[in-house]
Amino acid sequence: MSLWPYLALFTSGLCWGLGLPFGKMTLAATDPAHMILLRFLVAAAAALPVILRRPETRRLLLHPATAIAGVSYAVGFLVQFEGLARSSVTVSALLVGGMPALIAVSAAAMGEKVGPLAWMGVAAATLGAVLIAGKPGQATVLGVVLCIASLPVFLGWLFATRKIPGGPVDAACASVVVAAVILAPVVILMHGWPRLDLGTSAWIGLVGQGLLSTVVATVCWQLGAPRVSTAAAGVFINVEPLVGSAIGLTVFHDRPTWFSAAGGVLILAGSLTVVLGERRTPGHAKAAEDAPTPA
Repeated sequence: MSLWPYLALFTSGLCWGLGLPFGKMTLAATDPAHMILLRFLVAAAAALPVILRRPETRRLLLHPATAIAGVSYAVGFLVQFEGLARSSVTVSALLVGGMPALIAVSAAAMGEKVGPLAWMGVAAATLGAVLIAGKPGQATVLGVVLCIASLPVFLGWLFATRKIPGGPVDAACASVVVAAVILAPVVILMHGWPRLDLGTSAWIGLVGQGLLSTVVATVCWQLGAPRVSTAAAGVFINVEPLVGSAIGLTVFHDRPTWFSAAGGVLILAGSLTVVLGERRTPGHAKAAEDAPTPA
């Protein structure tokens, strides 16, 4: 079995995890809406040459699935970073650990089999989110709610990108470009033009978010996810909260409460239980074999 899809998924989780500390750096100089706009403009500048190179890739920008993916990606980050502005890097990162459990619930709703072990993991991850919301430490309740609310929006992005025709790199870059096009008029109309005199630290955070946490993370996910089972891909989503919380504790000196620490453990353990439960459910091996090969 080839290892490169797993390396791609690990890289994706690592880069998404870096997005939270990068975002915290930038939020010291600007507001969440302008930060997300500048982040996606940086990402679009890197992704646009890929999309413009051929007529068939340019047509992806007009595909309905690309529009849904772009809206979901843009709104998901807007909501998540409004939450990050009202919480700590560690709490925001740990809450992302509930994403694999959410994927399991959505898979069951769409008719896929989800075993009892997976449902135990869903319950554990949900309890973990409740613990963090009840005693969020350096986060406000609104910040926790916004971080949790961003997860189903990102789920919409994951499903929409599967419907974009063409290769995974083209699909990833198209969704990033469309997200930037959608964000620009909305943010400018609601919040005005973004300031550009943000300082070196803020721009390092913006470029890191745009290139690593948006373009590289999205492309790596699109390259790796079709080549492995849903359960195996879900494991690597947990790289994001692990990286984000580790940086939050060591670099930003976050002080987690016992409730947030216990909640984080439950979210990560529950999510891992979900994906292990999915691996034991018949049908996932066949799904992985039938997954499309990246072009």
